[in-house]
Amino acid sequence: MTIKKEKSSFSALLKIPFHILQGALVGLGAVLPGISGGVLSVIFGIYKPLMELLANPVRNFKTHVPRLLPYILGYVIGFVEIAHLLSFVLKKYPDPSICLFIGLIAGMLPSLWKESGLHGRTKRSFVSMFTAMIIVFSLLISLNALSVTIRPGFVWYVFCGFCLALSIIAPGMSFSTLLMPLGLYTPFVEGIGSLSPEVLIPGGIGGVATIIFLSRAVNSLFDTCYSEAFHGIVGIIIAATIMITPFDALTVFTNSGLINIFFLAAGVFTAGLMDKLT
Repeated sequence: MTIKKEKSSFSALLKIPFHILQGALVGLGAVLPGISGGVLSVIFGIYKPLMELLANPVRNFKTHVPRLLPYILGYVIGFVEIAHLLSFVLKKYPDPSICLFIGLIAGMLPSLWKESGLHGRTKRSFVSMFTAMIIVFSLLISLNALSVTIRPGFVWYVFCGFCLALSIIAPGMSFSTLLMPLGLYTPFVEGIGSLSPEVLIPGGIGGVATIIFLSRAVNSLFDTCYSEAFHGIVGIIIAATIMITPFDALTVFTNSGLINIFFLAAGVFTAGLMDKLT
């Protein structure tokens, strides 16, 4: 009996680095455009216990935290380190980076479309998708037409934290898709990468508040209206992706245009490859 317990304990210890790696991949998915941290957490089998912990942290603390701790540690490592790398890449190579991100988003759309139809599609599903698209298009086109410039600050970083938490709660939602058209993605990622309190504090407030007040509601929405909710997410992603596409940077008659097209294609290929692997 003692030998079996020792083997079991040793096996559990061996799994910890693997769980940390999985958590780091979820953190990567939370930051990297086109990849959803929520979807990866579903794939790794930690979405349900994570939502149970977020919905009832006091009741589930003792049972869920020990199991999820390696994942949480890995998430923090992956999230911060990838954000640090992205902040450098976005500054150094802005157009190729954006094109790569758009390719990642576009490459994940077939997978998201398939997932959105797991419980069937109805007229309400398509109404939800097109309504979400129209709202996003209207908002972003209005901001451009009125030449409204969003200056990142405390309130907007709270909003960034809201989007980040929403991308964890709602599988398929990528917070970068919401922030890129508003010009908030780069400063938010740079702030995280440099561990700036001006970004981390409001972002943390927005994220924690979202988890406390919306985790149960979002879970309930997916339980009762899965198809409509997921099609709404697909609509948001399609509209936001079209709005952030730098069409001028994709001109094939220039060397920089060819480079940008290459990174766009590389993003689509990488997303498709990741989809097949998962």
